Amino acid sequence: MAGSYETSGEYIKHHLTNLVYGQKADGSWGIAHSAEEIADMGFWSINLDSMAFSIGLGVLFLWFFRKIAVKASVETPAGWQNFVEMLVEFIDESVRGSFSGKNDLIAPLSLTIFVWIFLMNLMDLVAVDHIPWLASMIGIPYLKIVPSTDPNVTFGLSLAVFALVLYYSFKMKGAGGFFAELAFHPFPKFLMPVNLLLEGVTLIAKPISLALRLFGNMYAGEMIFILIALMYSGGWILGIFGGFLQLGWAIFHILIITLQAFIFMTLTIVYLDMASQESH
Repeated sequence: MAGSYETSGEYIKHHLTNLVYGQKADGSWGIAHSAEEIADMGFWSINLDSMAFSIGLGVLFLWFFRKIAVKASVETPAGWQNFVEMLVEFIDESVRGSFSGKNDLIAPLSLTIFVWIFLMNLMDLVAVDHIPWLASMIGIPYLKIVPSTDPNVTFGLSLAVFALVLYYSFKMKGAGGFFAELAFHPFPKFLMPVNLLLEGVTLIAKPISLALRLFGNMYAGEMIFILIALMYSGGWILGIFGGFLQLGWAIFHILIITLQAFIFMTLTIVYLDMASQESH
């Protein structure tokens, strides 16, 4: 596939471009077929591939877990039921170790975040050319299959977590307690402007760091796969070497995709624990 592009830059750019739907410069609505059309569509465009794969993987997660729950057996658990039970126990232990309060939402939320992000990250192990090539056969110009390499997706996840942090901060501490936490710590009260600045930056940094950490690691991993794929167009010797590199990176990347899902989940638990602690 890399050989079908005039330059390596075109190949890389194509594989890092989303399938975007929005309003074109002439006022019509449709799918962008060039970088110029994507730029003209502006902020209110939609990355169709990110939406489709993220929602599809979420539905797959719900369907699979429901199927296991319906067929669950207490007397003779086996197969996928054992795997799901081990995963639930792992999430439960993580929540117990990081969340000091009592909230029935935290464990299901943590399980959803971990599995959903893991599935989105797992798409990075699919060969970079196969699905986009099949899509091009039916006229789809661009297709990115890893939703977590799209900052719109990672920021969507982190902003949802941030909304919960604000909700529980107001619920548990009240508006006055939450403001006092921002305005009167860590320095004395007469330095309230400094406290507000420092604590405000700390608060805003939470969703930004959550989103950029996941996006940056997955984007870098996808870029390495694309660069390795370019080696297949350099002859059979370079192609064989690229095959070994791709296998090695894929094995190592399994750790990365799991770790990134775990980090996002753990930080979510910690942030919600901090928000749920009553102000004194």
